[in-house]
Amino acid sequence: MSFFETCARRFDRVEGYVASLPLVVIMVLLPAEMVARFFDTAVPGALPIVQHLTLWVGFLGAALAASEGKMLALATGTFLPEGSWRHSAQVFAATVAAAITALLGRAGLEFLLSEKEFGDEVALGLPVWVTLLVLPLAFGLIALRLVWLASPGWPGRGIAATGIAFGLWLGHHPEVLEFRSVWPGLAVILLAMLLGAPIFAVLGGAATLLFMAEAVPIGAVPVETYRLAVSPTLPAIPLFTLTGFLLAEGRSSERLIGVFRAFFGWIPGGTAIVAAVVCAFFTIFTGGSGVTILALGGLLFQALQADRYRERFSLGLLTASGSLGLLLPPALPLILYGIVASVPIPDLFLGGIIPGLLLVGLIAAWGMREGLISGAGRAPFDRASALKALWVAKWELLLPIFLIVVILGGFATVVEAAALSAVYALFVQRFVHRDLTLKGDLPRVLRECVVLVGGVLIILSVAMGLTNYLVDAQVPDQLVVWAQAHIHSPLVFLLALNVFLLLVGCLMDIFSAIVVVVPLIVPLGVAFGIDPIHLGIIFVANLELGYLTPPVGLNLFLASYRFERPLLEVYRAAVPMLIILGIGVLLITYVPWLTTGIFTLLGR
Repeated sequence: MSFFETCARRFDRVEGYVASLPLVVIMVLLPAEMVARFFDTAVPGALPIVQHLTLWVGFLGAALAASEGKMLALATGTFLPEGSWRHSAQVFAATVAAAITALLGRAGLEFLLSEKEFGDEVALGLPVWVTLLVLPLAFGLIALRLVWLASPGWPGRGIAATGIAFGLWLGHHPEVLEFRSVWPGLAVILLAMLLGAPIFAVLGGAATLLFMAEAVPIGAVPVETYRLAVSPTLPAIPLFTLTGFLLAEGRSSERLIGVFRAFFGWIPGGTAIVAAVVCAFFTIFTGGSGVTILALGGLLFQALQADRYRERFSLGLLTASGSLGLLLPPALPLILYGIVASVPIPDLFLGGIIPGLLLVGLIAAWGMREGLISGAGRAPFDRASALKALWVAKWELLLPIFLIVVILGGFATVVEAAALSAVYALFVQRFVHRDLTLKGDLPRVLRECVVLVGGVLIILSVAMGLTNYLVDAQVPDQLVVWAQAHIHSPLVFLLALNVFLLLVGCLMDIFSAIVVVVPLIVPLGVAFGIDPIHLGIIFVANLELGYLTPPVGLNLFLASYRFERPLLEVYRAAVPMLIILGIGVLLITYVPWLTTGIFTLLGR
């Protein structure tokens, strides 16, 4: 191994530890704050420190994601034939992305310098500007890594490096775009997106160009980034994600499969039902990130094949089940929707229970049909075995019940409950089941979690800048006026909303879609008298369906990669599931009681 490679590996290892450390501190601080509150005291500066550490988790994680080539992007670039065409497209996309990233890095530096002049503090004498150092640092690392991964050869990397130079020059001379048309620049960004540029660069580039054309300082984008990062509820996203990773890394999936198989294996399609339920359980914590398919797909696919389910059905079931659970508490999209739409998150949790169970139930019912048709194997019910499996999986089964009780019972905030869930999962996996080691497994799990969270949070951060521009340009108000002039029925509006969100869902990941699109549709929902909780559940349900929508639904590509099947084969396998879940989404849309009925039952 060369000296350069040795240094690179050591830097990568140290970077992983540094990026994981803020998440560990968050996981410790929040429970400590709860304990202190019990004794009528407090941990000084705990909440603001946690909020600013979330900023570091997101951006250091994004830098790690860039080093591993895991920045979220559309997979449309893979449709190009391999060879010179694909290589040229990759270099072009990287050049544009590097230019935008360098521009965002300069914007972050300008924001940092302005905050240094104001002299605001986070807590305990820590200046705000110190916490903002992560912005130019992370954007700089990401830009360099985009250049490095642009091509295996130096000529391609040299071309991509010109993007960094152009981005820095443009940031120094923003006047060249003032009061000029941004459409040529937006067209270039759109082309780069289709050829594989990271989504964060597309959204951040669009926001920056639009602000520069209006002679607004480029620091406006990191201002919105900072505003999102210090949201009191945002730390719940990395903490719940860590919970999911800890559970997935251990043998929790095997224990859950065992207990559900013991209780439902005698039913026709029992194994299919188990697969849907277990996938929904894990997706609650990991969000629509694909972790469920990647972590559990192999195990569940083998179980379905062993029980003689048809291969196409098994493939479609697991592809669809990879996004089940996004409506069930405490799913991450519900938390983010509540933050962006200013809707009480506990109400979204309650409103999503029946719709979420409906979608799981529809997939389970289709599994029962398949079990009858294919004559798939069943496991006879044995009371002693079922109780034994229940006892073995008791710790995993208690986790969602515990979270619902502490959140809805008012014992802890959503963020505190997220921290408790991560501590709970770590304790169970390390000290109860001993599936994880602190020295070997935990650093790797933390790194994988931070990489995923960073890839998501950087998108959310720059998307806030684009959202702010759209709001300042009164786009939501104009949409309301247009919709009221052309759509006169709430039922027609809901149908149009479903079609629109389905398109959004297959083109954007659910997190960036929430940040960009929710501020546009919330005023429309108010104008047509749609209950805000119902609107939120409709939104998430449609985005969940978008994961299965050809040609670029994320689950389709993940399933193709995980199960080593051609994309067209995955498309065919997913179509029945897409239709079934589509029926469920229409029921959720046009039967509001499915969302609001639980409040009536609870007397609210």
